[in-house]
Amino acid sequence: MATVTASLPLRAAARAGPAPSRAPPSDAAFFPGRPWQRGLAARGRPREPAGWFRAEALSGGGGGGPPRREPMAPPYNVLITGSTKGIGYALARKFLKAGDNVVICSRSAERVESVRNDLKKEFGEQHVWGTVCDVREGKDVKALVDFARDKLEYIDIWINNAGSNAYSYKPLVETSDEALIEVITTNTLGLMLCCREAINMMWNQPRGGHIFNIDGAGSDGRPTPRFAAYGATKRSVVHLTKSLQAELQMNEVNNVVVHNLSPGMVTTDLLMSGATTKQAKFFINILAETPDVVADYLVPNIREIPTNQSMKPTYIRFLTGLKAYSRIFSRIAFGARRNKHAGWHCNDRTWSCTHAGMLLPCCLVFGVIG
Repeated sequence: MATVTASLPLRAAARAGPAPSRAPPSDAAFFPGRPWQRGLAARGRPREPAGWFRAEALSGGGGGGPPRREPMAPPYNVLITGSTKGIGYALARKFLKAGDNVVICSRSAERVESVRNDLKKEFGEQHVWGTVCDVREGKDVKALVDFARDKLEYIDIWINNAGSNAYSYKPLVETSDEALIEVITTNTLGLMLCCREAINMMWNQPRGGHIFNIDGAGSDGRPTPRFAAYGATKRSVVHLTKSLQAELQMNEVNNVVVHNLSPGMVTTDLLMSGATTKQAKFFINILAETPDVVADYLVPNIREIPTNQSMKPTYIRFLTGLKAYSRIFSRIAFGARRNKHAGWHCNDRTWSCTHAGMLLPCCLVFGVIG
């Protein structure tokens, strides 16, 4: 089961009811004392999805009541950013295997077209759609929402996976301006833009929605030497998620939930580009898993949340502290997982025993033990 962290739980899930058929009044009329909702209305949103919804009190009886919300049921409509390779692509395939509908996107039109065609051949024309989106650009993210609404009308699960380390593993003092801008705008600005637009989209949907922000090394506040900028941006992911949870609760938006998702160490191009030292190879072999293995664990746990009608924030972790310690012990005691992902020709079992005292601090540095 997924590890769940309670943080500012939202109100209990509302009971279901039919969506009203009348035309929606203005946001200001529904939320006269809530400037946040009025601000969203003032910015303007695309057309309302089919089955218009507003968080209004149920009529009749003794006055107010819990807000209307249609229950979620599979198949789910899923949007994943940065989903043409790595963990994003593996998540997309796993959702499709479960029978869901998926929107994929990335910056590369060529990759989007190629991956979309491959997935269509495997899962059918009416289950996967793809579009170009640079999450660093607000107009692109807004266009992504319009695309998703046009193809699927609504999104149940939005996964913010797009991220970058600019394929750079070096001290900050040696990092170029271009690399820093790439990392920060993708991982921080891009995440904020996606969360903003996902919330704007979902809070008007009859079924509401769930947003999952993917963390990474540094998210627990421990140091990440050689990729300090990346670690700093991933630390901000957890803070942003908690802040959004508080904002939604404060403004009584109880049909949208923001969660954290932790895939652990995944053998993506980004991770393996940093496998240039004995220490890095050692821990990649012990703790990393392929994208398919990680997705096989994460997707059922993600789908379980809307299936259970849960509206409580969660933190789903693939690589827990217990799992990490168990693998470290197996490596030291039995030489398990030697050269599993990264080749190493020295006697690494002897090295691991000799340097056993380094294992815990190194794991903390890599941010793999919570």
